Amino acid sequence: MEQQGLALQRIKDQLHEANYKLTPQREATVLVLLENEKDHLSAEEIYMLVKLKTPDIGLATVYRTLEMLTELNVLDKVNFNDGLSRYDMRKEGAKHFHHHLLCLECGNIDEIEEDLLGDVEKIVETNFCFKVTDHRLTFHGICQSCQEKNKSSVE
Repeated sequence: MEQQGLALQRIKDQLHEANYKLTPQREATVLVLLENEKDHLSAEEIYMLVKLKTPDIGLATVYRTLEMLTELNVLDKVNFNDGLSRYDMRKEGAKHFHHHLLCLECGNIDEIEEDLLGDVEKIVETNFCFKVTDHRLTFHGICQSCQEKNKSSVE
């Protein structure tokens, strides 16, 4: 819970630096994001959870807050080919978007915090004269749990 308070203060400071205020509606949205950090929620899912905390909030307010937080690099907007934009908190001090493992059977999404592409970035910058500012990588496959289920159903 203390970490959540520190993250909230960090986000409040980022908003302040960009001349935004942390309104009660924005705070409720940020708290939902922090409380569900591992869940990669869609805007509609975030809205439903925020509405439990702040019943009078509108969907448009949540959308505007998500867009603002994305522009400030507090959030990353991600697509996992399911037709929905999902939101992911950017880790404090992260230079890059973190990577994901997407299970094609159960839909589970896991995160890889390590930056695995430093060498690839250098090759791209050298060979293609292209300055990399960020990258996104999602591995598509079958998670361990589904592999074990598949193995036991075959036996």
